[in-house]
Amino acid sequence: MEDGTAVLDELRAAIGRYVVLPSEEALTAVTLWVAATHIQSVLQHAPRLAVVGPTKGCGKSRLLDVLHETVHKPMMTVNTSPAVVFRVIGKNPPTLLVDEADTIFGPKAGDKEDLRGLLNAGHQRNRPAWRISGPERQVTSFPTFAMAALAGIGDLPDTIMDRAVVLRMQKRKPSERIAAFRSRDSVPELNAVRDRLGAWLASLRETAAALVPQMPVEDRAADTWEPLVTVADLAGGDWPDRARTACLAMTRSEVVQDGQTTLRTRLLRDIRRVFDSQGTDVLRTQDMLAALVQDAEGPWAEYGTNGLNAYHLGNLLRDFGIGSSNHRFAKGRQAKAYARNSFLDAWARYCPEPTQPRPGHQQQQRTASTPPPRSLPIGPPSGPAGPARSR
Repeated sequence: MEDGTAVLDELRAAIGRYVVLPSEEALTAVTLWVAATHIQSVLQHAPRLAVVGPTKGCGKSRLLDVLHETVHKPMMTVNTSPAVVFRVIGKNPPTLLVDEADTIFGPKAGDKEDLRGLLNAGHQRNRPAWRISGPERQVTSFPTFAMAALAGIGDLPDTIMDRAVVLRMQKRKPSERIAAFRSRDSVPELNAVRDRLGAWLASLRETAAALVPQMPVEDRAADTWEPLVTVADLAGGDWPDRARTACLAMTRSEVVQDGQTTLRTRLLRDIRRVFDSQGTDVLRTQDMLAALVQDAEGPWAEYGTNGLNAYHLGNLLRDFGIGSSNHRFAKGRQAKAYARNSFLDAWARYCPEPTQPRPGHQQQQRTASTPPPRSLPIGPPSGPAGPARSR
């Protein structure tokens, strides 16, 4: 029988040879996630592996290449139909490897609601999808339970991230060296590790099914990490400690990330309030910062070391695609400023206003033939008063 500790050590070294992961804990997590795919037939939860990064070139696709050669029954896809996925998932499901996942969940997603629903439901066993199928149009139950790794630019939806081991990839530094991935040499090497992994776990499936590991986290995080900790406990050695250390570190990191996301949404709402109170379509950066910091109920006066500054503001808004630019103000003076128009898309997506009119604005009497306006105007105010963008 294979030595589980040695097999996991070998797998961990092989993954680290081809990909730079964000941390040692992340490398441990990926190793255990790969191993868990080989016992997913007895698992109650199928954790997702969310491989996300801010830009291209962060190693996301290379990691999927490595996973393809090491996981159980890989099914790699960039663009597939829900009907295909529904039919390949069965009692012995494949491991779904989805590259460019932003095309499924992002603004380019189109009509992929069924695939999104499948990926959400498949985290837990016994969550089938019901469809009308076949020439006789019969109601048919399709299983959805399957482990899945999803790689894309930017965060995936909360419903996926909340069910995932999250890897936040970064571009590799010049000093960080990895081996070139060449199919002729790399694939046989990785397949050999995969075969040893499968041979070790094949006789332990019943043991894994009965194992109830002690978890350092609770609720959904425990559901997601339990398969990984189970594998570590089966291996023994220092792997149980490694697994629990990785679990705590990475779940805590996501709590911090969630807090940062919530803070950014708060910033969007507060900036909208500043624009409304100032009654302008362009605000100098220094004026926006002054208004934010003066809010006694806001977190901005205590943000960072000396309060929110222009650098912090730019960083917090960058992921929304919002930035400052040069504008010309009174007496021909130029200054960095933010335009209200650049916030409209982010406001609509992340903190939409209630449908009722804002207090303090006069409401014109409308008749049935005069429908209310559907959105705020996005152009500059009429007349020569609005500040002009410098060229």
